[in-house]
Amino acid sequence: MVVTVGVESMSGLSNVKVTAIVSDKFDSTAVISEALPSVTVLNGGTVNGDSRDGGGEFRNGVLGECREKKREIVLGKNVHARCLEVTEPDANDEWTGDKEAYMASVLARYRKTLVERTNHHLGYPYNLDFDYGDLAQLQHFSINNLGDPFIESNYGVHSRQFEVGVLDWFARLWEIEKNEYWGYITNCGTEGNLHGILVGREVFPDGILYASRESHYSVYKAARMYRMECVKVGTLVTGEIDCADFKSKLLPNKDKPAIINVNIGIISFSVSLSQSDPVTLELISATLFCRYYCKGAVDDLDLVIQTLEECGFSPDRFYIHCDGALFGLMMPFVKRAPKVTFKKPIGSVSVSGHKLVGCPMPCGVQITRLEHINALSRNVEYLASRDATIMGSRNGHAPIFLWYTLNRKGFKGFQKEVQKCLRNAHYLKDRLREAGISAMLNELSSTVVFERPWNEDFVRHWQLACEGNMAHVVVMPNVTIEKLDYFLNELVKMRLVLYQDEKVQPPCLAADIGNENCACLLHKQSIGVN
Repeated sequence: MVVTVGVESMSGLSNVKVTAIVSDKFDSTAVISEALPSVTVLNGGTVNGDSRDGGGEFRNGVLGECREKKREIVLGKNVHARCLEVTEPDANDEWTGDKEAYMASVLARYRKTLVERTNHHLGYPYNLDFDYGDLAQLQHFSINNLGDPFIESNYGVHSRQFEVGVLDWFARLWEIEKNEYWGYITNCGTEGNLHGILVGREVFPDGILYASRESHYSVYKAARMYRMECVKVGTLVTGEIDCADFKSKLLPNKDKPAIINVNIGIISFSVSLSQSDPVTLELISATLFCRYYCKGAVDDLDLVIQTLEECGFSPDRFYIHCDGALFGLMMPFVKRAPKVTFKKPIGSVSVSGHKLVGCPMPCGVQITRLEHINALSRNVEYLASRDATIMGSRNGHAPIFLWYTLNRKGFKGFQKEVQKCLRNAHYLKDRLREAGISAMLNELSSTVVFERPWNEDFVRHWQLACEGNMAHVVVMPNVTIEKLDYFLNELVKMRLVLYQDEKVQPPCLAADIGNENCACLLHKQSIGVN
């Protein structure tokens, strides 16, 4: 059964047919409910039972979390999903050119949508300021780096020479000799975490994985995939790992090796789990749910190592994977930032290539010690290479984009961009505070956490990442002062409408970002807000 519907005009594709394909065996009664943010009205109207602009719920005079409206999801198929219809060319299309014209129209409108969405992007850690026009000539080739980057396979259309050049650059950055490391260009940041934790598991098959509650969800995915025992460690209000709690979790398990995920300023999905029992794999599978905590936390690597040593773990009994998704590439260019280096007893480091670097397709870099990779590597005759990666076929274009950017910018170029990001992040935090808005910025981060805007249309318009009463902006190289001013002016105007009624007060964020950063009625005096 095929249902054809029209696309809403705000998508920029109002004249295009789209379809939702439903199986002939579709059972309309087999549905489950999924909570989604309510639809709000920008120019007034009654939403969520309140006559103000937008949608919000007021509890005892305090703006609470937006109510959620239910959306029905068919088991195995989301019938609300929309897609651009794929149709067969007409018999005479070769002469009329109607299909080509139709597709050109779709793509032109889609590009217009992308331009608008790029101009109003603040909540996710992607550098959208790039120009790869020189690389368009390579899009005519199917470049595949399957197998080990350091062993050429029988497939000749590859970019290993670029890939190894990029890996050598990161090896210098993280201070490990060429003959002591192994690594590859991954398809995303998650793959780097999956690989790093897999290497740790292969080195210590009976090891226990330790990760903070604000680690990226892919860390817990790795535990589930590899059937690893996993212990969740508490965090400080800044979002970094609480090493006192880490120590209390290590001591009862001194008989088993430790595999530790250390967060290096990630934009993280924290995982909330039941507290009644030790956090085992089965418990994770049964009870986890994701909350988007977005503080840009940097775990204290030196303190983590010190805690391990104090608990009697020697370097040959622990493996540390550093998840540096975003800030792993920023930290080397921040003067006061602690160093992530293989001169310390770490096992692997991964970063994303589509974040600070600005690669237009998802990718990442994963580097580990050469001595560890033999536990994972296997010969593959079909490839005439070694298999030590998570994926088989790997995007051969991504290393070229990374190589191109690293060569153009170099260390000094990235240093300037990082300084710009941190400077603009402090500007945003200060402006929010001046406007009486709760806001927090970790010292070594460009992620500004603040009071969640109450209007969900505003949230979607600026593509903000939210959790509970918090939202965040990730200040990347493409985020200018002018863009921040435009965002702030809209935000302040919206809040003036909401809080003109003195009976309505901002929510308290002290538990999430600390008393000193909260501008609620109770705490605003402590940060000098009028």
